[in-house]
Amino acid sequence: MVPRLDAVIVGSADNAARQYAERQGEECRALGLDFVLHEIHAGAGYDDIAGRVLLLNENEDVSGIMVHLPLPEGVDTYKIQRLIHPKKDIEGVNPANIGNIVYGRSSLVPCTALAAMRMIESTDIDLRGKVAVVVGAGNVVGKPLAVLLMRAEATVISCNVHTPDMPGLTRKADILIAAAGVPELVKADMVKPGAIIVDVGVNRVRDDDGATRTVGDVAFDEVSQVAGWISPVPGGVGPMTVAALLSNAIDASARNRSADV
Repeated sequence: MVPRLDAVIVGSADNAARQYAERQGEECRALGLDFVLHEIHAGAGYDDIAGRVLLLNENEDVSGIMVHLPLPEGVDTYKIQRLIHPKKDIEGVNPANIGNIVYGRSSLVPCTALAAMRMIESTDIDLRGKVAVVVGAGNVVGKPLAVLLMRAEATVISCNVHTPDMPGLTRKADILIAAAGVPELVKADMVKPGAIIVDVGVNRVRDDDGATRTVGDVAFDEVSQVAGWISPVPGGVGPMTVAALLSNAIDASARNRSADV
């Protein structure tokens, strides 16, 4: 059975979500996976979106399901995400999968957190005992990534923009993950020489001449002079997240044929 990814997008979604959906389709087709995009009308409410997710749960041809954000105002994202069957939850957003990560059970891991973890592992660093600082504690990246690092026996520090003396903490980091959503928050003087830097931020900023560009949470040009490893924005975590999503889709296809969640 060829793995099939079904994505749900609401007509009111922003351009970033649409571009992501289009890229998913291209990547799926390139790898020989089936891809179906379900577009729901712009005025959709909870019942419309929930109904589509529940139908996809019951469709045996569907290996994996994801719901593109943002959802329309008034629709509770959490309530929609928890409807996705854990075996088909290729983004790892169902609370059951989040809980399995905490307990160390096999689970579908949130894609961006998984992508960041794979990038860290690609450096061949032995994470045991290393100091890992995660700036940002969001449900999609910061929290699950902190747990994954703990499971690898790293010494994990979770902080945010309100943390007192955050630069003092980041300078101790052997691995620094920036996921706060603040443009170029991390400067060179906040980084330990030779550290591994994973920049999860995606921010649109406007230059003095009025042009817009995409930057991360790390001031790349200056930090790259200090870091041992650093991921760029764009072109770093983003493409890896798509790869992680497709990996989860294949994994979900196998899970759907087994009795284990």
